[in-house]
Amino acid sequence: MSGAALGIEVVVVFFLALFLLHRYGDFRRQQLMVLFGTLLAWFLCFLIVFILPLDVSTTIYKQCKKDHEQHEVVTASNQTMPNSPVSLTESVHECYRPWSYIPEGIMPVFWRVVYWTSQCLTWLLLPFMQSYARSGAFSITGKIKTALIENAIYYGTYLLVFGSLLIYVAVHPKWRLSWYELQTIGITAANTWGLFLLVLLLGYGLVEIPRSYWNSARPGYLLGKTYFKAAKLMTEKADAEENLEDTMEEVRKLSESIKYNNPLRKCVDTILRKCPVDYQEKMGRNMDDYEDYDDQRSTYPSEKSFAKLHKQVIYAVQRQNRTQVQWRILLEQAFHLEDVARNETSPSRLFVRSFPPPEQRGWVSRVLYPPTVEWYWECLLRQWFYRALAVVLSLFSVAVVWSECTFFSTRPVLSLFAVFIQLAERDYNYLYIEMACFITIFFLCTCVYSTVFRIRVFNYYYLAPHHQTDAYSLQFSGMLFCRLTPPLCLNFLGLIHMDAAISHQDKEQTAYTSIMGSMTVLSFIADGFYIYYPMLILLLCIATYFSLGTRCLNLLGFQQFVGDNEMTSDLIDEGKELIRREKRKKQRVEDGENRRRDWRERYGNHREDYPTRNRNAYSELTESGEPEAAGANRQGKFSRPSARPERDRTERDRTERDRMELLHDVEPLDFSGDAVLEEPLEPEGGRHTGGRYLSMTSSHSRIFDDV
Repeated sequence: MSGAALGIEVVVVFFLALFLLHRYGDFRRQQLMVLFGTLLAWFLCFLIVFILPLDVSTTIYKQCKKDHEQHEVVTASNQTMPNSPVSLTESVHECYRPWSYIPEGIMPVFWRVVYWTSQCLTWLLLPFMQSYARSGAFSITGKIKTALIENAIYYGTYLLVFGSLLIYVAVHPKWRLSWYELQTIGITAANTWGLFLLVLLLGYGLVEIPRSYWNSARPGYLLGKTYFKAAKLMTEKADAEENLEDTMEEVRKLSESIKYNNPLRKCVDTILRKCPVDYQEKMGRNMDDYEDYDDQRSTYPSEKSFAKLHKQVIYAVQRQNRTQVQWRILLEQAFHLEDVARNETSPSRLFVRSFPPPEQRGWVSRVLYPPTVEWYWECLLRQWFYRALAVVLSLFSVAVVWSECTFFSTRPVLSLFAVFIQLAERDYNYLYIEMACFITIFFLCTCVYSTVFRIRVFNYYYLAPHHQTDAYSLQFSGMLFCRLTPPLCLNFLGLIHMDAAISHQDKEQTAYTSIMGSMTVLSFIADGFYIYYPMLILLLCIATYFSLGTRCLNLLGFQQFVGDNEMTSDLIDEGKELIRREKRKKQRVEDGENRRRDWRERYGNHREDYPTRNRNAYSELTESGEPEAAGANRQGKFSRPSARPERDRTERDRTERDRMELLHDVEPLDFSGDAVLEEPLEPEGGRHTGGRYLSMTSSHSRIFDDV
């Protein structure tokens, strides 16, 4: 198993990062450069979290070998000098190699590659790629120029901080400025910034994650919060649609003013390709006007204005698509929660849905998750499961807060996680050590990363699931992960007393701490900031528990869900009415579909039987001799005038019979198809726009949707 565990975890972490990127990003629409940069950043950060427990177990094994060698040396010296006063009173256990042991020399190289790659991503490449992807320029050179200008201030700020630390070390009389110390200064500066942000996010997540699971056991609370979200999302959705309309109006005016032979027409075509399909059809190229381009008669916007409009179009389209998808998902959640509230009092203990699921359930789901099992899970067991999970997570949070406030004390050992690891270290139970380390660091990462996924900075940074996250937010999340993960791992090693810079113990160092350098180069940070700043987690947890930040945002006008607030109650009522309206609309659509389906099942086979009935009728007429009689009448047309009334009567009977057959064969009008088409609206000024006519394309709207 030497090195096999490392390879298995690398593969597992890669697919985990790929799954998350698929959930939040869009592989078909977003640039390959954006997807690759985000995937690499997430992969490296998750890899550090998963591999660090293996480094801890390998370090403990090395410490055991070191103690065993010292024990053999002391034993040999006692045998050569029997009168020596030195005696060994403590015995050393035999060292067993862990199942996940990583050979010498692999871990230091591995950590250097992972750490420095992640740092280059977060401080150099991702900020540049972020500005490059968001730029509205139409050429690669223009995008690079825009990215360099936007990041000039960003890079200058961090160079100023690094230069200040560099001057501090250079002026200090006891320190000699070497490459090793210069490297340590850079690592310390990056970890200090990351630790500052880490404590803020961790203090929020330690309280909010257990509380979110506890509130998930309260269907009434979830339903009220869903109504609140519906009211806010409807406002955002209306604002996004209005913003898109205004942007498309600017694009339309620009498209009409720029002729087909204008050199700037290629920029207009690029902008039009980013617009929705229906707008592209309305604003097609005006090919019926062959007016030549004359630069002297007209003034046109600059290429910078085109780039600004291009950027606005990308943002407006992405925001409108995101709000539409989120609205559909929120409606499904609200309908489900209302079904749960209604089924809780059901005496039959069968879970009945208001609407059938959009996709047909497989036979496995029908067998293992029938309506009875679904009722017991949704209405009874789920609440108790979430409450038990919330209690367990609360105990973990209390242990983390206690250990963060006491991890600097080594005698006695007060950190709970250090006590657990040291107890397992006495018996060299490597599997327990790795599991304890993994669960601890996984919980810390969950608290931090979940806050990153939940946080929303207006509309500039927002991680939205279901492939609705833009390129800027994806790369910003990759930057945050790369900055938070190294200080989080150092903080974890301090909690279990495996960081000599904090515990001040003469023990074997992990390969991860060896690449960080000695923090004694900046003693005021190692002995001050790294020890006392994490204690602020206690204050942040208290503030989060009483929702002080939420209440402050609510007072400033940012609507937040606060239970005892009048504005919250008004938004809940508004959201409830919106959900009720959407439910009625969906119910009408479902009823219409059911009626059309029943009509087709009942009368849909008449058209197939029509040729058969005609053939049968013709056979009957032939057998009865009516065609022959009719032929005789036609032959005697001029010789026997008295046969005309009989012929007219036969023709009337045949016409009546054909009309009755047509009435039986006719199908009901289906207004959901493509028969009813919208006529194109004329633009302002009575001028017809080019492109495809709307009457030649299929319409996706139904005539009875708004009845």
